[in-house]
Amino acid sequence: MTGAGTNKTQLGIAGGPAIILVRPQLAVNIGMCARAMANFGLDDLRLVSPREGWPRTDARRKGAYAAAAGAVHLLERARVFDSVEEAIADLNFVWATTARERGQGKRVEPPAIGMAQSAVAIKAGEKHGIIFGPERTGLANDDIALADAIITFPVNPAYASLNLAQAVLLTGYEYFRASQGETLPFATPDHSPPADRKMLVSFFDFLETALEERGFFRPLGKKPLMQINLRNMFHRMQLTQQDVRTLWGVVVRLVEGPRTKVQTRKRLGPKQTPKGTGKKAEE
Repeated sequence: MTGAGTNKTQLGIAGGPAIILVRPQLAVNIGMCARAMANFGLDDLRLVSPREGWPRTDARRKGAYAAAAGAVHLLERARVFDSVEEAIADLNFVWATTARERGQGKRVEPPAIGMAQSAVAIKAGEKHGIIFGPERTGLANDDIALADAIITFPVNPAYASLNLAQAVLLTGYEYFRASQGETLPFATPDHSPPADRKMLVSFFDFLETALEERGFFRPLGKKPLMQINLRNMFHRMQLTQQDVRTLWGVVVRLVEGPRTKVQTRKRLGPKQTPKGTGKKAEE
């Protein structure tokens, strides 16, 4: 199962710090962590003594693969270790994640700072990793003692506990920002250029004439101020040419009323078809 944002035609991003899940309790959480990793181009998943074992071959496996939502390649390549020491043996630098102060005198950073440092070091050839503790208890002090520094999250102090996959997601996001930049996958579409002053003034003249004919500017002494307010309202919208054409058409219909069949035929011609109807214009 894949998500709406999955596009296999795009070149995938890989690398980044190793994600080390220490004694994870639920297979479905492992799958969710794999999905979070895939979102941000992380591809090194390491498991330390999963409570339910790994790889699974029963219903728990199906749950993990479903939660991975297309990132099953990370589950299939995941490496399993008996201890944290074995899981981090090849790494040059290790971050430990925790929501509680442990009194170990280690440097503490938020994920944005920590992952920015790792991005620079990894680009230079170092191997970094991040260890995450079991869902219920978090990392043990002995696990944290093996790390170089600590990452903790700026969260509500009254509710600082994060879901395992959420913690992986946050750190992965910050690593991606630091290593790949913040270019968005798509931008606001620009279907029509901005309206110029001449077009806007013509629209204002037309609109204000129609409003004047229908008694909008009353009392007359307030007409200049009402015109200014009306024009400023449209200026704040930063209208495009298409916006002005659409608004102009709206006012025309409000002033003239519903379009008649004869008007429709004159506009389209005798053999043209109204767009989107699939039928000839009515006589």
